[in-house]
Amino acid sequence: MHILKTYNEYLAKLYLKYLFIIIAIFSSLTFILNILEEIKFFNELNMGLYYPVLFTFLNLPSVLFEIFPFIILISTQFFFIHLYSKDEILLLKNYGVKNTDIIKNISLVTLIFGIFLIFGFHTLSSNLKHNYLSFKNNFTSDKKYLAVINENGLWIKDENNKTVSIINAEKIENNYLEDVSISQMDNEYKLIKTLIADRVDITNKKWILKKVKVFEIDGKNSEQNNIIFESNFDIKKINSLFSNLSSLNIFQLQSHYYDYKSLGYSTLEIESQFNKLISLPFYLVIMILIASILMLNVKFNKSKIFSIIIGVLLSVIIYYINYFFNVMGINERLSILMSIWFPLSILALISFIGLVKINEK
Repeated sequence: MHILKTYNEYLAKLYLKYLFIIIAIFSSLTFILNILEEIKFFNELNMGLYYPVLFTFLNLPSVLFEIFPFIILISTQFFFIHLYSKDEILLLKNYGVKNTDIIKNISLVTLIFGIFLIFGFHTLSSNLKHNYLSFKNNFTSDKKYLAVINENGLWIKDENNKTVSIINAEKIENNYLEDVSISQMDNEYKLIKTLIADRVDITNKKWILKKVKVFEIDGKNSEQNNIIFESNFDIKKINSLFSNLSSLNIFQLQSHYYDYKSLGYSTLEIESQFNKLISLPFYLVIMILIASILMLNVKFNKSKIFSIIIGVLLSVIIYYINYFFNVMGINERLSILMSIWFPLSILALISFIGLVKINEK
């Protein structure tokens, strides 16, 4: 019993060793690829290397989080390559340790690691991503334009023709804002006038305000059926502002879900992101099973590179399968639950079938 416990600890430590090595390798590769993009961006602004390096570090954890399933699969492959190359897998069998015992051991470690990723690493990466997007906004031409959604609806700060407009809408329906108030101010934030509209067509950047009440600062009030309002926003731009959900942790996603729902804004992407986060530990365990089945079934006299290439190809195929179902869910061809959990269920079923007679390998 003591021997089995010792080997369980050894296997867990060996697996974590290769996991952290692969994380370090992919972190380095990701850093190099991202810093090239940041250098290109800041080079146009004639700035030095400080900002490219800073922004790359801020964005790195978020990018890394997205590729953890791929990292887990590759780490598992190197773990088994070590066991085979050192003949440790035969030694384990002599002590009564089955292949399924090895898989259970590293699967449990991965499950715990997956939970840490959701509530620990992702909380950090989403905060850094939020800072990345906020700071980078200061270096773009759109830095004067802000938009947020909270319990009081949609809020937009829009600057145009030396006029600052603070816009609030209680609801979004298709290409329309409902129950809209627009406070227009000068550059010193002195109120000029207030517009209150029942409905606003935001199909393009020339908004059409319908049934408008105009309140002037001098006390003159009027009503008009239609007013054209020049904006820097249209429905496409507003949608894009709220599409980067990687800057929200799991608790913020839940909060935003209720805010979006009360506004009438689509919650499909939030539901999809939330379910992807919740399913991550199971996704990682499935990648463990797939990698284990691959390494235990492929004869080890074949090239190690061959096994790694097969693993990479499987990762790419699984990624695009998940991406396809995710798009189907967001486009309402499938329910969000089905789009996230169905492909994982199929992969889990295939994995369990592959585990049959795995101890004979």
